[in-house]
Amino acid sequence: MTSGDLAEAFDIRAGSPPRRRFLLGFLSVFGTLFVWWLLTRGAEVESRLLSPQILPNPVEVAASFQSLFSERGLMSGVAYSFFRTTVGFLLAAAVAIPLGILMASFTPVREFFKPLSTIGGYVPIVVLVPLTLSWFGLGEKQKYIFLAIATFVLLLPLVVSAIDRVEEVYLQTAYTLGATRWQTISEVLVPVALADIYDSLCLAYGVGWGYIILAEVIDAKYGLGSLIISSQRRGPYEHVYAVLIVIILISILISWTLSVLGRWLFPYREAGGRSS
Repeated sequence: MTSGDLAEAFDIRAGSPPRRRFLLGFLSVFGTLFVWWLLTRGAEVESRLLSPQILPNPVEVAASFQSLFSERGLMSGVAYSFFRTTVGFLLAAAVAIPLGILMASFTPVREFFKPLSTIGGYVPIVVLVPLTLSWFGLGEKQKYIFLAIATFVLLLPLVVSAIDRVEEVYLQTAYTLGATRWQTISEVLVPVALADIYDSLCLAYGVGWGYIILAEVIDAKYGLGSLIISSQRRGPYEHVYAVLIVIILISILISWTLSVLGRWLFPYREAGGRSS
């Protein structure tokens, strides 16, 4: 790479060829793993910079996957966590999408709900755990409601923002053609903003996987969060990091799948990006 290429690469918002994107991403992951190994290398515990109780060696974590599958029921935990996350997401979307559309369409609705939405955004998500426990007790309902509320707080402003980004010219054209208010919403605002709403749903669903550990921290006999808590208390400690890796891999797989589905549902965005 010449000095000119290096200077061009650091231009503000400069584009990047696929090969360089892959190389930089690979170096980032490899560098992280190398530092992890460096901090935990050594056959004897006393020779390591960090104790295995703080950070196990990546080789030890990789080796622990066999017992995680065969003895701890990893796939069962994945299924339980997937179901809980999906149910919470669907409950949140069922409320956030219509409410967000109404808030972005009608100013009185926005003014009524905006203070509550703003306050909800400032409430730490972890606080919802004891609150939902006091409201719904132990059991599956508490986990669904916790995930639904946590996802709803994130999703609602994203839906409002997606509708707000629809250009005024679309509304004026609809009014000129004699469209009613509800026709303007259902046939103009929502269709134009649908791709952005889809992106918001993908983001909210992915973040929901980050909340699953909080949802399963109390009285969860199954699930990835339950595996982490039990491994933290009784060991082996390598399973804590192994389950975290599983959650990351699931999130990456879901993100990639939803991205592919989005390109199929909204091909015009891909075409627009190439033409620009």
